[in-house]
Amino acid sequence: MSEPRIKVYGSATEITVAANAAGLRTLAERLIGLADPGLHDGYHEHLDDGLGLEDGSISLILARDDKL
Repeated sequence: MSEPRIKVYGSATEITVAANAAGLRTLAERLIGLADPGLHDGYHEHLDDGLGLEDGSISLILARDDKL
């Protein structure tokens, strides 16, 4: 399997999250983790350049918000 590759880019009105298959699996695993009943409202993960995103990506925060 290839290395996960994820890139986030966009404008003021649209954000794109593009990834190879391994990157999509990584994002899915992180989202499933955020849904764990043992985690509390407000738990979040930061993805930045060097922390899971390709160079040139804008930062991405995956957040749990139980009020939604």
